[in-house]
Amino acid sequence: MSAPYQSPISPGRSWYEDSVGERPRYARLDGSLDVDTLIVGGGFTGLSAALHLAERGVSVALLEAARLGDGASGRNGGQFGTGQRQWPEDLEADIGLERSRQLFQMAEDAKAHLHEMMATRGIEADYRPGQLSLVHKRRYIESYRRHADILAERYDYPHARFLTQAEAAERLGSPAYHAGLLDTGTGHLHPMKLLVGTGRAASRAGARLFEETPVTKITHQGGRIEAETPFGTVRAARALLAVNAHGGTLDRGNAAHVMPIRSFIAATEPLAEPDRILPGNEAADDSRFVVRYFRKTPDNRLLFGGREAYSSAEGDIVSQIRKQVRSIWPHLADVRFTHGWGGSVGVTLPRMPYVASPQPGLTVIGGFSGHGVLLSHYTGRLYAERVLGNQDRLAELEALRIPAFPGGTALRAPLLFLAMTWYALRDRF
Repeated sequence: MSAPYQSPISPGRSWYEDSVGERPRYARLDGSLDVDTLIVGGGFTGLSAALHLAERGVSVALLEAARLGDGASGRNGGQFGTGQRQWPEDLEADIGLERSRQLFQMAEDAKAHLHEMMATRGIEADYRPGQLSLVHKRRYIESYRRHADILAERYDYPHARFLTQAEAAERLGSPAYHAGLLDTGTGHLHPMKLLVGTGRAASRAGARLFEETPVTKITHQGGRIEAETPFGTVRAARALLAVNAHGGTLDRGNAAHVMPIRSFIAATEPLAEPDRILPGNEAADDSRFVVRYFRKTPDNRLLFGGREAYSSAEGDIVSQIRKQVRSIWPHLADVRFTHGWGGSVGVTLPRMPYVASPQPGLTVIGGFSGHGVLLSHYTGRLYAERVLGNQDRLAELEALRIPAFPGGTALRAPLLFLAMTWYALRDRF
């Protein structure tokens, strides 16, 4: 029997891979190809763009360096969230109330898009409603209370309710947090099932999907984009670079503005007493800068993620996360973990998406900063709308000021490590 497949770009084998059922394989590119639109990257953004373009008759080729789902889109926490990665009241200070409201509405449209897309394409991704956002420091309590009021009063969003410590403890099954929010207007799902379903729908619509086909160079030749691979060259009138944290040197702007950081998740065996933890089956995140995020699966496993594990070794992933789980639910101190895995998350300095057009015909989308389940799939659709000449809502993201990381390619990773270490210390004290 052959060994289970191991992603070459992400450590550990995920519970998602072992519970998704059949995971289709797509061939490598074999020879050169000419299409209307080239897409580099087989995550949510790229596959969504391929699906919506192919359904409108546009010839599309998508190139993925590994397998579809090996990056963050297939390995993440599965949580939608609400709004952008920054709270809207924080965005107001930078871009004003009107633009902040536009970006909040874009995120609400992204929720509707995902539900409509799954329903109309027959994708079952284990969606469950509800999100808890938990307060780990007393000094944050009032900002969370105000946040619920602001969402209702200035953003017409009545679905988030402030929770006292007692209410949060009842929802969580632990008194470990000081307060929280309950958001009934969002939810969580199985990201690999969503990704596999989107890929199948795109392929059925006529998009040509190629796995294990890394792009080594992108150039602009004679008014067309050319992508070189070890197996042939793809030429197109336009191209979408949707590689997020895996951009390498394909585009200098993407490399300067989107930083890859590791995030890690572990999954337990089915819990013996599942109703003692998250009895309402909401997903949860907390107020730490190095955020913890967790939820139960339909078969009552606990999936728990965080970023305080910096090693890529699977054993280290589980040991670090076990400590965090035990700090919230001491009765799970000896629970058995069946999976530990990680992946690279693309983050930007302001934690907002990076959208740019670095050369004629080339669009870059990435940097979702841990909010990609909700936004990345939708931005793929927005890119398709741009290509098709419909309303260009992608321009709302392109207009955001996203500064480059300081330090250049040599120093930005060490500087980020120092920053993450500093914020991790602030989370504790």
